[in-house]
Amino acid sequence: MQRWEYYTTFLEADVNLQKRDFIAMFPDAAEAPKYDPRALIPELDALGDDGWELVHMEPVLAGSNMDVCVGSSEGTSMRPWTHTYFCVFKRPCTDEA
Repeated sequence: MQRWEYYTTFLEADVNLQKRDFIAMFPDAAEAPKYDPRALIPELDALGDDGWELVHMEPVLAGSNMDVCVGSSEGTSMRPWTHTYFCVFKRPCTDEA
């Protein structure tokens, strides 16, 4: 039976954090919005190069303690925006069990 190892992390879609890689991948996007989700691609590619497969991605409001807001803003005029994504990756285990 195949065994898996898992990795979870928060990724931020911030063009300024990946500016050089982002412009190299998308030369026509020099004026891209700061939180363009395509800014995630260089980091996703790097994880893929290490054998990690993305199995879940969800936009979240992450707190300073890496806690996640799961509440809803129903019934309010507030509309939560985020550029942070909770991601789950998996890859086959390489150890012998």
